[in-house]
Amino acid sequence: MAASDSTRGAHRFARRPERRNSPGLLCTGRAVFIPFVSAVFALAAVMLFVGACRTATVTTTSEASNETLTSVVPESGLPRQIAIISPEKANDFGWNQQGVESVKAVAAEIGAEVLVSDGAGYDDIAPIYRQLVAAGADWMVLWASGYNTVGKQLAQETKTRTVLVGAFETGLVPDLCTDFETQAQDGAYLAGVVAALMSKSGTVGIVSSADDENWNKMAGGFIAGVRATRPQVLIRLAQVGQAAYADAAAGKRVTESVIATGADVILGMGDGSSFGMIQAVENATPPGGADKVWFIDVIGDKSILDTRGILLTSVVWDYRPLLRAALAEMKAGTYGDSVGYLDLGNGGIGLLKSDKIPAEIWQAVEAAKVRITDGSVEVPVIYKKSDLEALVD
Repeated sequence: MAASDSTRGAHRFARRPERRNSPGLLCTGRAVFIPFVSAVFALAAVMLFVGACRTATVTTTSEASNETLTSVVPESGLPRQIAIISPEKANDFGWNQQGVESVKAVAAEIGAEVLVSDGAGYDDIAPIYRQLVAAGADWMVLWASGYNTVGKQLAQETKTRTVLVGAFETGLVPDLCTDFETQAQDGAYLAGVVAALMSKSGTVGIVSSADDENWNKMAGGFIAGVRATRPQVLIRLAQVGQAAYADAAAGKRVTESVIATGADVILGMGDGSSFGMIQAVENATPPGGADKVWFIDVIGDKSILDTRGILLTSVVWDYRPLLRAALAEMKAGTYGDSVGYLDLGNGGIGLLKSDKIPAEIWQAVEAAKVRITDGSVEVPVIYKKSDLEALVD
């Protein structure tokens, strides 16, 4: 295992390349968005077509959905324009949206402008990066591990401070490049506690969109939480595809098959494909012994979309703590010296508290969180699918 892999919170986002068109740039107002049009995103059945057809366009809005920004002037040494490039649209209630919203929130705190290029795909982002820097961006946030190699090169070429994800120590360049990672397995452990106590059929399922180290880590944490809480609960594991992040139709089909094996709680990890997983849960006939099928989400909070009352909780990620820490490092002259980790302790990783979770079960979650943070419980970190399958067998 490489030195970076030995770190307990390490993760990577390994996404297969998808072709996207390159964006243009319009700059009006305090916040600038450089998004791409996705297929019709109707939040329900139409979600089955997410990722089906995407073409490049440019729109502009003001920060935080037209909210008025503070007139605070950034302190000397802090960025005045923060730009984020994300591979998918920032309306996925997941990875892409969480990154953009975290950047917008922290930018507002320091009075910086925001440039957003979402839906940039996984191809060469050099033209987009240079365009944003030319527009005035002095802090770049690159929201896919596939951007790491070129991103580091571009940061050195343009002398622009940059955030990478999934690069670990190889992404660090003093006063130039830093790297963000997570201890997401700890939050998934808490989700496993909830799933074990909520299941009436005695079977829970894990559906992932890809063989992704991040999904494997969370699946491993979930399994550990279930086993520590109710060892007799059966766990079903299924993968939608090799890189089916946006394949909602396949996500629905695979989730239906897992429910058919008796699972009444589903941990779904998918990005766009998670909408298909949710639709499968919404329309499911509960298995024997259960009166309902529940869905546990990851990264974002889809409560606003939960019209059928099936969202049990979500392993939520919040990158504001790491962004704030990076700003503090800029002021201290230590930016790029070390990798930043989201965890339970700094509030970057957490479990969504919903009204679907009984009080006594939430108390069990809080107790498990204390045991993780004080070190009395160490959640295993699983990187490989083969190791994950061994846990289930």
